[in-house]
Amino acid sequence: RRERALLWCVLVAAWEAAWGQLRYSVPEEMPKGSFVGDVAKDLGLELTALRDRDLRVVDTGRTQYFYLDLQNGHLSIKERVDREEICAAAGKCVLNFEILVKHPMKLYRGEVEILDINDNSPSFPERNSVLEISEYTAPGTRFPLEKAQDPDIGVNSLQHYECSESPYFTLDVRNSDDSVKYPELILVKSLDREEQAVHNLILTATDSGSPVKSGSTIIQIIVLDGNDNAPEFTRSVYKVTVREDVAVGSRVLQVTATDRDEGSNAEVKYSFFKIPEKFDKIFKLYPESGEIEITEKLNFEEQHFYELDVQARDSGGLSSHSKVLIKVADVNNHVPEIVITSVFSPVPEDTPLGTVIAIFNVQDMDSGANGEVRCSIDENLPFRLERSFGNYYSVVTAEELDREEVAEYNVTVRATDGGSPALRSSAVLALRVLDVNDNAPVFAEARYSARLPENNAAGALVLTVRAADADWGQNARVRYRLSEGRVRGAPLSSYLFTLDSRTGDVRVTGPLDYEERKYYEAAVEGKDGGGLSAHAKVHIDILDVNDNAPTL
Repeated sequence: RRERALLWCVLVAAWEAAWGQLRYSVPEEMPKGSFVGDVAKDLGLELTALRDRDLRVVDTGRTQYFYLDLQNGHLSIKERVDREEICAAAGKCVLNFEILVKHPMKLYRGEVEILDINDNSPSFPERNSVLEISEYTAPGTRFPLEKAQDPDIGVNSLQHYECSESPYFTLDVRNSDDSVKYPELILVKSLDREEQAVHNLILTATDSGSPVKSGSTIIQIIVLDGNDNAPEFTRSVYKVTVREDVAVGSRVLQVTATDRDEGSNAEVKYSFFKIPEKFDKIFKLYPESGEIEITEKLNFEEQHFYELDVQARDSGGLSSHSKVLIKVADVNNHVPEIVITSVFSPVPEDTPLGTVIAIFNVQDMDSGANGEVRCSIDENLPFRLERSFGNYYSVVTAEELDREEVAEYNVTVRATDGGSPALRSSAVLALRVLDVNDNAPVFAEARYSARLPENNAAGALVLTVRAADADWGQNARVRYRLSEGRVRGAPLSSYLFTLDSRTGDVRVTGPLDYEERKYYEAAVEGKDGGGLSAHAKVHIDILDVNDNAPTL
């Protein structure tokens, strides 16, 4: 049956993935390595491309129950999943996951529904309990019994109560507004302590799972003598709402019961009636006054509602019961948390508009408006925020980048919740702009001139050309060469002059003769590491020296 259910879940997941949402479902308690879903197939990705595109399950800082196998593209169980531990009594238990594809950067969201199996039996807090009832108690009186607990849900949860047969008692089961079943004993026949002082009943709770599981407790009923009237509460249900930041030691409510008897039979004392142990540590009930005090700090995110059974008992042994419902109001006491999922840095300066350069999500454990978070970045930046889904945001380019103007950006992401007063947090994305060869070299002068006497020494420096490039690194490294100029059919660079490609120094290779040539001209090219170039002219005048005698 488990294999058939798993196959059906995979088929449904594949259909839903075609609509852009990955959905799978698996039974709880599956062993590690168990198959959940074929992510590669559902996203339409080839197995050979999984590593190249760098797929991974996003780490949110919490327990990771699933992992992605890059060999076959399957999503598999990483940690044992106990539905009751994760979702308690929630009707639907869903674990969300995100798949990040880096090339190109894209985020897919998915969810895995954890299906309940009947792995828990109904159980009572105590295997034996004692109920004391006066022999004067009128037929029709109801006595609340300890309810059983079953962490499973649906048909696997507690469904029925049964009680062993007795001529004096019958069992009735009431359903509360939250569908919880409460067993109660109803007295159907008057008791006589002299005839039978003790009655023993077996209360059994069963679920409707396959196979059916059950749990039992023994109820010992002791018949008390005398005392005609039981205490009566002023209300059947007491309700109160308290803020989660209420101080420890605060008294939030007082219950009151009266007894129409006289003397010691009218003395009433209050106590909690079989409430969960953890509730007993949070609240204290004063037996004399009926005041309820908070003894531990409340936490709305852990428990936002408490239901307490209170008993009023007189000295003669008669008792009555009432319920106390305490609702915890959320207080804005959690700062929004920004979790950076991925950052693409450095960013090429020719990146197209709308390119995703970072993905992050924001979490706030508060509820309602206190948990609603708004994110923003500075408006004077060439980026903007786009909401992806849920609490995920993308930082995308909104304007063209220019490394020559701004080489680095520190983008501050701010998160503000809707509480009053609002709580805020921030995170900084350090983004470096990667240079692109979009600037050609520029010579300091369009025409360089020099005057040089004839008969100069070889290697003499004539002039220096200089070109600057606004780019960075290899793109800004300029090399020089003589591109024009010839003497007697030979290139100028090989005949009379040399140009240092790195420094731009122009030197002569030997002595010049004014009587042979009075000036020289050539073109100089400066080219950067990316292939962009610029040109300038070089003009050299030769100065005459009196190196010739007159002749007749």
